[in-house]
Amino acid sequence: MTAAPNPAAAGGFLGSGLGIALFSSAVFGLSGSFAKALLETGWSPGAAVTARLTGAALILAVPAVLALRGRWYQLRDNWVTIGLFGLIGVAACQLFYFNAVARLSVGVALLLEYLAPVLIVLWLWAASRKRPQALTFGGTVLSLGGLILVLDLTGTVRIDIVGVLWGMAAAVCLAIYFFITAKENDSLPPIVLASAGLLVGAAVMWLAAATGLLPMNFSTVDTKLGPWVTPWWVSLGGLIIMATVLAYVSGIVAARALGSKVASFVSLTEVLFAVIWAWLLLGELPGAIQLLGGALIVGGVVLVRLDELRSGTAAGVAGTPAPLDHANDVEPVP
Repeated sequence: MTAAPNPAAAGGFLGSGLGIALFSSAVFGLSGSFAKALLETGWSPGAAVTARLTGAALILAVPAVLALRGRWYQLRDNWVTIGLFGLIGVAACQLFYFNAVARLSVGVALLLEYLAPVLIVLWLWAASRKRPQALTFGGTVLSLGGLILVLDLTGTVRIDIVGVLWGMAAAVCLAIYFFITAKENDSLPPIVLASAGLLVGAAVMWLAAATGLLPMNFSTVDTKLGPWVTPWWVSLGGLIIMATVLAYVSGIVAARALGSKVASFVSLTEVLFAVIWAWLLLGELPGAIQLLGGALIVGGVVLVRLDELRSGTAAGVAGTPAPLDHANDVEPVP
């Protein structure tokens, strides 16, 4: 006789750190689809990013103030981290990613951004002149091979080189972000860093728009999501509430429940979710050769992170911290 499913066990999974981490990846993966729906109706990437950051910053401001509990000096003591996080990890990273999405499929744009861990390996290799360990070296080579397949240089579909450059720029910003927030920081609650970073990013975007450096084109034309035609504010609301606020909060909860390293592994499923959402909501799917390249990129990043996890464990046993040992409690917003 087959045992009946246990509702408590299912609820336990969904309420566990793993279930929350998967939920976080799923809603993070919506950002490209919601953004592209807006971009296709005349929104500029700068306008979409600015609206997203402003709305999310205002919503997260309330729990952030409660988390501070009057300890405003924490903002003053961490202003450099907050400023760099907001400028590079939030504003620049999102702007470059949305510019890539405007020219490439959502899946390809996100895969290019996910080369960030490989860029970190290459930078550390060049800076230390010390060859990475076997897993990291193999993962780097695998990801670079996957990049070649994702670009499909010999295929019939022409890849927009400008879009590729935007995607690589987003990867560079993401790599810098990891360096900025790699160190343990117990003096600033993660949700405060998220809210303050979003606020700084929004301020930078509004300043760039006011000085004429960044085009700001908004539109009230209806957007198309899958078989549905919806008002523009549905896509914008989804971008702000689901793909930013819920994604951030659930990511923080998952990181604290699972540990930042395990949570960072689960976050790789964001690529899969992004491709699925783009297929369902936009009707776009990378070609077979690009999907194979994407699998190689993700596989390479997994090897790099496995090696990092192993090195971190060995360093912990030896009593010395490993470089980039502490992954972020606050994930960057793609």
